[in-house]
Amino acid sequence: MQPLKLTNLAPQSQQPRPQAQPLSPTTTIRYLMTGLFSLAVWFAVYRQLSPLADFLAFDALNLPPDSRLGQATQFFLYDTPKVLMLLSLVVFAVGILRSFFTPERTRKILAGRRESVGNVLAALLGIATPFCSCSAVPLFIGFVTAGIPLGVTFSFLIAAPMVNEVALVLLYGLLGWKIAALYLITGLSIAILAGWTIGRLHMEKYVEEWVKHVLASGTETAMPGNLQERVRFGWQAVQDIVGRVWVFVILGIAVGAAIHGYVPEGFMASIMGKSAWWSVPLAVLIGIPMYANAAGIVPVLQALLEKGAALGTALAFMMSVIALSLPEMVILRKVLKPALIATFVGVVGCGILLVGYLFNLIL
Repeated sequence: MQPLKLTNLAPQSQQPRPQAQPLSPTTTIRYLMTGLFSLAVWFAVYRQLSPLADFLAFDALNLPPDSRLGQATQFFLYDTPKVLMLLSLVVFAVGILRSFFTPERTRKILAGRRESVGNVLAALLGIATPFCSCSAVPLFIGFVTAGIPLGVTFSFLIAAPMVNEVALVLLYGLLGWKIAALYLITGLSIAILAGWTIGRLHMEKYVEEWVKHVLASGTETAMPGNLQERVRFGWQAVQDIVGRVWVFVILGIAVGAAIHGYVPEGFMASIMGKSAWWSVPLAVLIGIPMYANAAGIVPVLQALLEKGAALGTALAFMMSVIALSLPEMVILRKVLKPALIATFVGVVGCGILLVGYLFNLIL
């Protein structure tokens, strides 16, 4: 396999980035007041989404509230702006937080740590770092060439897509804090234990040879230096991330609306309920070939639960979709040999199965 051209990871000489000028107290206060006002407007609009969806579906469109079409339409009209507003708010906030951490600083935090400590830190860092196929290769190369153990790197790669801030906020907004907390704890546990297990297997030889010859950059990526720049950085994150996932959000909500309105009560319980022992592995197998992110799959999860699916089975389905999707495996093939990819899928898959059965047993 020919090496990819990843210029951002190759050594290069750079002029030191000029320090950002501190803002005047007046400008800082103006930014803070504007932020508080914008947040108040956001909450005011958010609280009116439910009555507005009812008005549009049942009054403007004159759909009967007890009809399947009426229920599906109201679900779609309510959840679409709700999810997009939640997504925009959290991406903006985390974008500002992320402006304090460059990829180089992240690698420095993880490099040189004891492996067990590194697994925990890597999984925690993964929460605030959305991981997708476009960033898989440079992140992996940067971590490996910085001397970070392979198992620690996998803890990051597992946690980043599965327990990112988008998934947590949407789960909190749609299903409540208890399910969001359960998802956080179990997702982190899978990331930490799976990374630790892969590290114990000593599979470094299954990394593609060309990766080992790539040297990590020693330069710091230019990042914002004052409040004004950080606000712009957060807004750019909203434009970038929401701009890329809004289609998946709408498609996911449309699927959820169809399930909400047209799937008979008890149908999902018959195929994704606690009584069917095979439902958890089947949900994982169905989820792996799919391609969706947390923003698109959480509304589907909500609809499945409302129709009688067991929580463990539904969570196993969601985890497999966003942590073990086939397109991500194709991208990782650029840097990993098939044996290591198969080990990664097997270890993470076993963790997801365990979570599914555990939740179905205790809840």
